[in-house]
Amino acid sequence: MFNILYHNISVDKNNILVYNKNEKRGEKMELTGFQVWSYGTIASLIAGAATSLGALPIFFMKKTLTEKQLDMALGFAAGVMLAATMFSLIVPAIEFGGITITVIGIIIGAIILELMDTYAPHEHFLKGHEGPNLAVVKKVWLFVIAITLHNFPEGMAVGVSFGGGTTEMIKNGIVVATAIGIQNIPEGTATAVSFIKAGYTKKQAFWYSAFSGFVEPIGGIIGATFIVLMKPALPFFLALAAGAMLYVISDEIIPETHAHNNERAATFSLIFGFLVMMILDNALG
Repeated sequence: MFNILYHNISVDKNNILVYNKNEKRGEKMELTGFQVWSYGTIASLIAGAATSLGALPIFFMKKTLTEKQLDMALGFAAGVMLAATMFSLIVPAIEFGGITITVIGIIIGAIILELMDTYAPHEHFLKGHEGPNLAVVKKVWLFVIAITLHNFPEGMAVGVSFGGGTTEMIKNGIVVATAIGIQNIPEGTATAVSFIKAGYTKKQAFWYSAFSGFVEPIGGIIGATFIVLMKPALPFFLALAAGAMLYVISDEIIPETHAHNNERAATFSLIFGFLVMMILDNALG
């Protein structure tokens, strides 16, 4: 018998659920590789869907959000991401693998995002074009690619965070998925509004924003697959996801929130988002 579910339920060799009357309550949960993969995939799908939820209000807005409101929303999202990266990715990576492997993972994660940002053609609403100049690619898809580069590491972070399959790591994964979902709501609103300001219809803005959110499950599947196949490398992959997240926060979100003379409002929104996620992480942990 392999105790891979919670408390007094286990699964035998034929994957049949068995109730163990003598099992002591409080035993740690241990999931199979497939269950870890499923948790990471489903959680990243739900977190990505929150982008669509955030884009919905554009159909009911009589006027678009101001630049200050957008900067505050993105600042809040950055704070949530920063707290999740710190408490649910970096701290577990240090606990399981030590400081050296964590530092290496963070650096490699940031470098991977830098290479993707450098060589993938994409268009920012504010900074304009980056990467190779491919005239054959429609501008809207350049916008979508830019958002995809942002969302992919978030999905990967969710998939990786369930690694190990223990009670603590399942809680950790739920915290990361919740954090990404929370920050995807204001981010979805900001993205949809930015599409509208770029000249797209509300329907187009919604669907392009929704599409960018559903890139996250791809990252979640890849992250969860790596963890299942290479479980001993969990600390490295947690740090790798953290490095990618830190890159996105520093290179993409914060500069955009400080580009319209709303630095103070954006900064305090970031701090508020960080505190909200810190409290939530403590409550769920």
